[in-house]
Amino acid sequence: MSAKKVLIIDDSQTIRRSAENMLSSEGVEILTAEDGFQALSIIAEHLPNLIFIDIVMPKLDGYQACAIIKNNPDFKHIPVIMLTSKDGLFDRARGRVVGSDHYLTKPFTKDELLSSLQQHLPA
Repeated sequence: MSAKKVLIIDDSQTIRRSAENMLSSEGVEILTAEDGFQALSIIAEHLPNLIFIDIVMPKLDGYQACAIIKNNPDFKHIPVIMLTSKDGLFDRARGRVVGSDHYLTKPFTKDELLSSLQQHLPA
């Protein structure tokens, strides 16, 4: 999986670091952002291969950011995985409506992250 870039978007530094530590052994380049606005500039500059995004964030939440990503012809091919503590049926449905490709609930495990990575990033 070398040369693959994964963007982790979460307003919690603890979550960003945890996910980064869990994925760093997989040979992927890890990019991080604190909110949706920061993420959009990172996406435009670095074009990640996969995005993990929190839903509840300041400025631009995960639903809004996902919708922007998926409505942009240059970025819509990038898999977006919601990574959130919101686990209701409505939350999952709203994630699908805005174009998310998968949904992981916090707290997540290393196995769940790696499984999502393998499922959505071709080798």
